[in-house]
Amino acid sequence: MFSSEFLTFSGFIIFITAMLILDLGVFDKKSHEVKFREALIWTLVWVSFAVGFYFLIYFFGEKIHGLETIEQVRAKVIQYKHNVIIPEGSSFDDAIAIYRQNLSLEYITGYLIEYMLSVDNVFVILLVFISFGVQKMYYRRVLLWGIIGAIIMRFIFIFLSAALIQKFDWILYIFGIFLVYTGIKMFVERNKSEKIDPKHHPVVKFFSKYFPVYPSYFRQHFWFRNKKDNNRIYFTPLFIVLLVVEFSDVIFAVDSVPAIFSVTQDPYIVFFSNIFAIMGLRSLFFVVAHVISIFRFLKHGLAVLLSFIGFKMLLHVQLKDLGFTTLHSLIIIIAILAVSIGASLIWPLKKTKVAKEIEELTGEETL
Repeated sequence: MFSSEFLTFSGFIIFITAMLILDLGVFDKKSHEVKFREALIWTLVWVSFAVGFYFLIYFFGEKIHGLETIEQVRAKVIQYKHNVIIPEGSSFDDAIAIYRQNLSLEYITGYLIEYMLSVDNVFVILLVFISFGVQKMYYRRVLLWGIIGAIIMRFIFIFLSAALIQKFDWILYIFGIFLVYTGIKMFVERNKSEKIDPKHHPVVKFFSKYFPVYPSYFRQHFWFRNKKDNNRIYFTPLFIVLLVVEFSDVIFAVDSVPAIFSVTQDPYIVFFSNIFAIMGLRSLFFVVAHVISIFRFLKHGLAVLLSFIGFKMLLHVQLKDLGFTTLHSLIIIIAILAVSIGASLIWPLKKTKVAKEIEELTGEETL
């Protein structure tokens, strides 16, 4: 007999796999340039899926772990240290209502954190594409396969981290210190221009040393058999770009995954929120590419967000004693997001260097 957790997780993976197959088999048959309207529609679609999943958890959250008694609810609250109290004498229905509400808040808060931090990752991916001279029509293909790799790596990272946290509570303090350091470093270096050197990137140097790399792009292919060289398999620069994108996601995950563990230690909720944000990253990429200059104060907001999450991890016991809940975290995160975007709209900056580089590459004007 399969457990409820296994069935829920399997159903989620089947849904994500079906969407990826649909994308690969229907929408990705021919490489094409993604316009702003198409990107915006897909962004809204994925945000809608994420919000819809919030309501599923709100009404059926206990099904994830198959909770059927009030004792099981209390045990799960203790196991994953949910910031919620089930009052003595509560009925099972009352306990489930409290549990569902908290679980759904943890999910949507984690999703917002991941989605907000994803915008910073978009800038890095843009720089990768520009630095390697990737044609715009191939962006979509690289991002799709990059997302598939990211899902696999996140699965390993999240459930391994969850297992370690369950065994060693002090790991949360290490995460907290790291996030505070990252937030301060990001704020100090907020105006520093990022550069990527294709020839000296560690991924490029390592891969080129051990594998045959063709000197030029070969349409949308990641590799091909060279008939002029006894059908030897050659990897193309597009595959190198894919590896660099995957490498950047690993670095990004080191920040974002610990950040979500500040909200919930339930690995399933961390995974669900992460994957929905990742699945929406590709469409978000093309939206950001068109409106890149409105994010003047993005680095400021992300720096404050990471620092807040880090301090929350370091002081999680004290904050819980003060009655600090998941809802409070959600309100603060939304406020940080609103202030950074609002300030960017009120005090817009002239086109950034990245925006100008995108215009030169694509021939289109960014907003």
